[in-house]
Order: sequence, then structure tokens, then C-alpha cells
Amino acid sequence: MINESEITPIISVGIPFYNAEKFLAYSIQSILCQSYTNWELILVDDGSTDNSLKIAQEFARKDHRIKVLCDGENKKLPNRLNQLIKESKGKFIARMDADDIMHPSRLEIQLNYLLENNAFDLVSTGLVSIDDQNRVCGFRSVDSLTTGISKPFKFNIAHPTVMARKEWYLRNLYSLDYPRAEDFELWCRTYAKSDLKIAILPDLLLFYREFGNISIDNLLKTCSDERKIRNYYQMNNKIYNFIYFNFKYVFIYAIGILGLGQNLSKRRNRELSDHDAKELQELLNSVVNNK
Repeated sequence: MINESEITPIISVGIPFYNAEKFLAYSIQSILCQSYTNWELILVDDGSTDNSLKIAQEFARKDHRIKVLCDGENKKLPNRLNQLIKESKGKFIARMDADDIMHPSRLEIQLNYLLENNAFDLVSTGLVSIDDQNRVCGFRSVDSLTTGISKPFKFNIAHPTVMARKEWYLRNLYSLDYPRAEDFELWCRTYAKSDLKIAILPDLLLFYREFGNISIDNLLKTCSDERKIRNYYQMNNKIYNFIYFNFKYVFIYAIGILGLGQNLSKRRNRELSDHDAKELQELLNSVVNNK
């Protein structure tokens, strides 16, 4: 049974942010709404030029579990993720992006799984896609509990949903070489050395913001980083990767020219039933409206 009376936090939730003033308060509020309460929240500013830092500091003034780190520099996501890992006090570290929203039971469910299953170092979950107006749009998840990688270098891992043991993260820090695909490189590297002991739950425990929040330029950069990673880990041969990624690059560029970038997300998502969509929307609204 989880003991919430301990002074030292069991879970460290880490959120790096950069110019996230539009959604950051929702993300922080969703952590305050968690059913499990023995956590610390570390907010790391990556040189924001908007009001994000002020928003983070205001929450920190009201709750001693929230800590804000700021050095005024823009060091990019992988660097900030490593900083969060090293600064964390918890035995477990939960990932989250600054524009996403946690399901109220996320921390409790993931923590219980890792406490009851010592063979696994990480646990991830399914997610609900939302748009920039906090509307539910679809979902992505495995059909049932998945505890193994079925195909080499094929990962059904949604990075923002991951919770991992701190000791695993300390021996597997993020590479700084792939700022647009740091998670994919991490999965490839740890899989290659047989250190990716992960369980993927079908539970939808994160509201993931993607519709209305897609940058074609970032997608092109991600495509470039993924190509480098695949070549480095010898996934397919270089000729195949050259043809595949050049085609993908042209496709993404054309989608951007046509103004159809949001359609890329729709291709990855599955439709919710009317009943499930309504229930999830009501839950999301309760978190957003702090009820």
C-alpha cells in the first residue's frame, strides 16, 4: 500500500517549458488534481520570453511541492530533461509536456504498477488527443497490457506518458544530439543494450495536445533526427532510409504548403465511442475548470 505520509516525495513530476503561457496553468492544475499527493513538481524554464515563468512562480508560491528552476538560457528539451532527472528527489520520475493535462488517477495507477512489478523500470499508457480548445478528438493506445517489444526498434511508447524509476534514468540520460527525437533515440539505445524493461498500459491517462498545435518546421526537424538515429542504430540500410526519409520529408513539406498539417495527427488516432468521448470530455472539463 502506498504511504503518503512520508516527507520525501515518492514521485518527481518534471515539466520543461518554453513560451507555454497559453496552456501551462492547465498542466500544473492537473497535477494538483491528482488522487496521489506525495509528489514534487519541478518546472524548468528554458528561456521563455512570454509569461510562462510568472505563471510557474505563482503556482510555486501557493504550493511548497512545486519548485521552479530558471537560468535564463535556451538549452533545448534533452538538456532540460537531464536537468530534471538530476534535480529530482523522488524514486520515480513522471514525464509530462507543458501543454498536456494529466488524468486525475495517472500518478496513482502508474506508481502502483511499478511498485507491484519490480521486473519493470518504466511504465507508459495510452493517451487522449485534444485540441487547442481542450476538446477531445480521439485516442491512441495498445489494446491490452503490453510487456515486451514485439519487433526490433518498434516502440508503442508515448513519451509524455512515461513514468520510470530514477535509477534507470540516471544510467540512461537523454542524448543531446537529437533535440527533436530525444525519446526515440533513448528507446533505441536502451533497447539495443537490453535495458528497456517497460510495461505499456492500455489506460488513457494523459490528455495530449496536438490538434491546432502542430508545426511543420518541427516535423521536418524530427524527420531529420529520426533518419540520423535509424542510420546510427543500423535500422534498415542507409539506401532504404535515404529513399524513405526523403519521400517523408517531401510529403510533410507538401502537407505544410497545402495547410493540411493537422490531418497528420488524425491519421494516428482512433475514434472514441460517443459515450467514452462524453465521459472523457466531462473529466477533462472538471480538471480544466478546477472542480
